[in-house]
Parts: sequence; structure tokens; C-alpha cells
Amino acid sequence: MKIKKAIGKIHLWLGLSSGLVVFIVAITGCIYAFQSEIQDLTQSYRFVEPQQSPVLPPTQIWEKADQALPDKHLHAILYPKPDRSAQAIYYSFEEDYYYFVYVNPYTGEVLKVKDEFADFFRLVLDGHFYLWLPPEIGQPVVASFTLIFLVMMISGLVLWWPKNIKARSQRFSLKLNGSWKRKNYDLHSVIGFYVMAFGLVFALTGLVWGFTWFRDGVYSVASGGKEYVEYYTPESTSSQSYQGDLPALDQVWLNMRAAYPDADWIEVHPPETENGAIAANANPDAGTYWKMDYRYFDPNTLEELPVDHIWNRFHEATVAQKIMRINYDVHVGAILGFPGKVLAFLLSLIIASLPITGFLLWYGRKVKAKKDKKPGWVEQQKQEKVAVLN
Repeated sequence: MKIKKAIGKIHLWLGLSSGLVVFIVAITGCIYAFQSEIQDLTQSYRFVEPQQSPVLPPTQIWEKADQALPDKHLHAILYPKPDRSAQAIYYSFEEDYYYFVYVNPYTGEVLKVKDEFADFFRLVLDGHFYLWLPPEIGQPVVASFTLIFLVMMISGLVLWWPKNIKARSQRFSLKLNGSWKRKNYDLHSVIGFYVMAFGLVFALTGLVWGFTWFRDGVYSVASGGKEYVEYYTPESTSSQSYQGDLPALDQVWLNMRAAYPDADWIEVHPPETENGAIAANANPDAGTYWKMDYRYFDPNTLEELPVDHIWNRFHEATVAQKIMRINYDVHVGAILGFPGKVLAFLLSLIIASLPITGFLLWYGRKVKAKKDKKPGWVEQQKQEKVAVLN
């Protein structure tokens, strides 16, 4: 009993200290769950009328996008399905900008220049990742509180665990005809028990991004002791110069289209450095990311260059690499398609409610304790003196 009481104290104080952060992270995750669906409904420039004419190659999309957004660094050009606009993605970490230029791939018309940093869902994501603090501060803070949340779920399970069979049956159901305090207790304890397994998944997948030591540990266990390799783009060692009739970027794009005719999207990246590879990826399912093929081509010879990090061809990825790849899709529920997103939305909403119901439990007990508190020694002496005099 003493151990359980100590665990109760730990659960209480960890909950009071982390409740606001847990609420923010959970509610922003809840809002973000349907961001792609909401954007499709509200942003018409994402769609175009499919045409029989061929789409423009990357260099021409690049030229049109540069006219609309000059003096910026092109990161990639993405070609979605035929009924969607191409996206020229401009990004710079050093200069701190992130733009999408939506272009009609058939005509080259620029449909929209969008500042991603000013987007509503970017604001939501910054809250989820960084609590709207500078990333170097917010990211370790969120990761630390995620670790605390993990401890809280385990301690909560210990506190929930019933003493006997009779009590056990009461821990699995809500007492709808009980008092307000009982309903609040059940919402925290019973509902908390049911979402605990999912909360553990959210926390563990979040910690993979939050701490490099946690990510490296997961990868080491999954791979049998191998080290996690950070992303890099390979570079050309060829002394040749490119001799093709088409620009190298366009030729890589054509080769990718031929290799992946049924892909939901194909994306090509111009070289980031003088000898850097042309990176390209193909996604068979636009709703997830983990099955993508990532490939890298020598800009001089167009020969494929190998990599030993997780972002390679899907069929070449090891089990450990696939576990790391799938982390995002599991975290947001996309691994189960649209029903998974609905589940993630509801679970995040429930998790966001736990700090509130927990606080109300603590506050209610505190108020009750004050009401039930006996008078102190000094007050007792005064009362006894009054009684004697009377």
C-alpha cells in the first residue's frame, strides 16, 4: 500500500507539472489529423482539369515557378495524380523560408504561391512539435514531457489495477448514474485505461523524433546492434560531364515515370551541391510515406548511386529500416487509412481530456480536504479555553 501511495504521489505531481503540455500536444495532434482532407476541401488550387496533352517537364515547371517566386532556392518538384497541380517546393533552412508554388502541369500557369510557414496547419504543427517556442528549445521540452507522459501512463495503470475481482468489474465501465465527481473519476480512470495502449504508441513514436538516443536505441534493438545512419545525399565521383539531349533532371523524371507508371506521386530534387546527386522518389500511396522508393542518380552519368540510410528503395530496406520508416504513419494513424485518422483524432481528443479530468480530481479532493480538516492545535486550545470560561 505504501508503494501504491508513493506511485499515486508521483502520478499526481507529474500530472500537475505536465498537464498543460500534454493537453497542447494532444489537442494539436487532434486538429492536425485531417489536415490533408481539410486542405483539399478548402484549397481549390490543389486541383486541375486533367488533359490529354503531356505534362510539362520539371525544368519548365521550375522556370514558371521561378518567375512567380524569384531569388529562392528550389528544393524539389512534385507531380501528384493527373487531376492535381504540380508543386514546386522552395525551402531554405539558413534563410528560414518554405514556399509551395502550385503550377498547372499542362499549361504552366501558376495557380498559387503559398507561404507554408504562414499556414494554419503549420501553426498547429509548430505547437505539436515545439509548443510555439524556438525549435532548439521547444523540441527537447516536448520530448521531455512526452517521456513524463509515458511514465504517467504506467503509473496510472498501477493505480487503476483493482485489488479484487469485484472491484475489477467496476474499473471497466462508466457509472453513468453516479454523481458528477464519480463521472469525472470514471472519465479519467476508466477511459484512461482504454486509451492507454494507444497513448503508449503515440508517446513511443513521438520519442523516436524527440530524442536521438531513443531513436538510435530503437534502431539498434530492431537491427541487432547496427548504428542508425543519418540522411545524406550521395555525390558523384565521375569525371564525365552530362551529354544527354534533355536536361539531367528531366531525364531522371522521365525514367522515374517509366519505372513507376502507377505511382500516386513522383518527386525530383535538383542537386543541392555541385556534385550532389539528383534525388527522386515515387510513392505508391499518397496517404502514407513508408513504402516510398527513394533513389539517387549521378548528375553526370545518370547511374544510380547507393545509400546505406533508411531512405532507399523499399524492397532493399531492412526490417529495422522499415520500422523507422513507418514511424510517422503509425503516429498519425495513416497506416490504417482514413479510419486510422478518425481513430487518431478521437484518441488524441480523449488524451487531451485526461489532464483536465485529472486536475478536477485533484482540485475536488483538495477542496474536500479543506472542508474536512480539523482545527489546528492553537485553535483547539482557544476552543478549550472558551469552554472552560463558559
